[in-house]
Amino acid sequence: MCGIAGFLTPDSIEGPERLLRKMGKSIAHRGPDADGVWFDGAHGLGLVHRRLAIQDLSPAGAQPMVSPSGRYIIVFNGEIYNFKTLGKELLGYGYSFKGHSDTEVMLAAIEHWGIESAIPRFYGMFAFALVDREKKALYLTRDRMGEKPLYYGWQSRSLLFGSELKALRVHPSFSGELEKNVLPLLLRHNFIPAPHTIFKGIFKVRPGHLVEISYGAAGHGEVTSDTAFWDMSAISEREPPPQSRDAAANKLEDILGNVIQEQMISDVPLGAFLSGGIDSSTIVALMKARASRPVKTFTIGFNEPGFNEAEHAAAVAAHLGTEHHELYVSEKDALNVVPDLPATYDEPFADSSQLPTMLVSRMTREHVTVSLSGDGGDELFCGYGRYNSMMAGWQKRHSATSRLRGFVSRLPTRAAANLIRRAVPGQRTRSLTAIEDRLIADRACSRAEDLSAFYRSRISYWPDPSVILRDSNEPVYGLSAGLPESIPGDSLKTLMWRDLNWYLPDDILVKVDRAAMACSLETRVPLLDERVVRYALSLPVSMNMENGVGKQVLRQVLYRHVPKALIDRPKAGFAVPIGAWLRSSLRDWAETLLDERRLDQQGLWNTGIIRAYWEEHLTGREDFSFQLWGILMFQSWLDQQMVDS
Repeated sequence: MCGIAGFLTPDSIEGPERLLRKMGKSIAHRGPDADGVWFDGAHGLGLVHRRLAIQDLSPAGAQPMVSPSGRYIIVFNGEIYNFKTLGKELLGYGYSFKGHSDTEVMLAAIEHWGIESAIPRFYGMFAFALVDREKKALYLTRDRMGEKPLYYGWQSRSLLFGSELKALRVHPSFSGELEKNVLPLLLRHNFIPAPHTIFKGIFKVRPGHLVEISYGAAGHGEVTSDTAFWDMSAISEREPPPQSRDAAANKLEDILGNVIQEQMISDVPLGAFLSGGIDSSTIVALMKARASRPVKTFTIGFNEPGFNEAEHAAAVAAHLGTEHHELYVSEKDALNVVPDLPATYDEPFADSSQLPTMLVSRMTREHVTVSLSGDGGDELFCGYGRYNSMMAGWQKRHSATSRLRGFVSRLPTRAAANLIRRAVPGQRTRSLTAIEDRLIADRACSRAEDLSAFYRSRISYWPDPSVILRDSNEPVYGLSAGLPESIPGDSLKTLMWRDLNWYLPDDILVKVDRAAMACSLETRVPLLDERVVRYALSLPVSMNMENGVGKQVLRQVLYRHVPKALIDRPKAGFAVPIGAWLRSSLRDWAETLLDERRLDQQGLWNTGIIRAYWEEHLTGREDFSFQLWGILMFQSWLDQQMVDS
């Protein structure tokens, strides 16, 4: 696991190697063990690498790494888990290796098969920049599921790229101009979906994509292609479904077990996050079956009722006999993390479970350098409880209740809210702000033309961001180019599809990567290995869903190792009581960021509406913490930009 960055520029730069090292230093947390640079003065092209040594700790694994022929130079962030198998194959073609790093095998594979044919052979998580000196091309790519990040874009005449925005900001050409049009996306989802970023001219490389930039003399370049190197949408058509759930569990355990065996290879200490839920418990159980010594496991506990999963994790750990570490954190411990969020996440990011994720990462790093994670199980095996309610809501759109809502929807929002509060007994004690909030959400959903759009509206924190933005121009966006918005004839799989291609890479994986790498901890996600993904998506939804309860195949695997009684309970998630904290310990911090004069001066917000939500939240009658957290994270990030500029 590492950090990478670089630039392509036609402009003369004094001390280019020094600038590259400065860009690398800004992301040294991703690679504290060593750094290296490569610069081609004739073409104004430079690469920098920060190394977190995991495989081949010797200098033979150092980067930037040059291929044996000298044609290719690479800086690579990630792990290729099948590199030993690829290496054996390449030995048969006459290649030899100086060390035992996956990077060296990747370069040989690219040399032998070419980049377009080599990438699909790589099983792992990766983001890398590759220079092809013969073709005069720079390639930027990310793994299939988006585990590893990569940003790029033109600033003035220079192309900048890197693992985090921090590295790009170091370059003198970086302007840092705010891209106001992405604010509706942030407010809608509490994250900014790819390919967008918070800065004008800067983009995220999309998961499973290869971007080619051709360059010529004096550092001039242009993007010549941006293509997907795998087709997730065709996976379900390639494999016949198993005859029974038991047969499905047998094959899943075999595939996932082999993947975990590969991902346990490390030259440094390794462990696993354990929440006590189905996903992480399955990973740890299969690790135990393949480990020669007790697996190290890590969990965070909270004393607040309804937010503590540590007791369940401890019970699973005791059953499996792991070397378990837990840390109960106080409200003060969690709140001490808040000032670090803008710098850690680099752009506004507002999934409040970022707080416990940062805390568990810090604790884990005290004991190991690599940790396996259970992320991806909900998206792959139909695990989210919201899927059932979404389906029910979509099917009720044309019911009598919906027709009544249709009448109400034709009234102005405030008039409709007043009518509802007077006419509906259960709404008489609610605030007009809360009723209006629900009305806005219902109206957005009613405009949805298909299930995919309906789902996106239903899970939006601000379904109509124009309500609180003075100048809103929300980009039209969807899934990555070439991917269908839905799975024909399969509504539940359509919902899973959206999460796999959007919520998972842009929220869940961002949250984990930035939190872990901030403390130089590598995380690995076995459930997102291509082989597991292919098999999971080939399963009919009926295999995973029974009586409204999902993940049935994954449960069957886990029940072979852990008693049902330790696992079967309502899903709690990885949450913190952010609503209560905003009324107590975080109140002064939030009040400063939401100050009326400050909001007015920024010229971005409809201040009165934000203040109404904030003041209503403070009364305790309503919980608007999820809506407010997105605004607070933006305001906090904006403060950080002022300090750094």
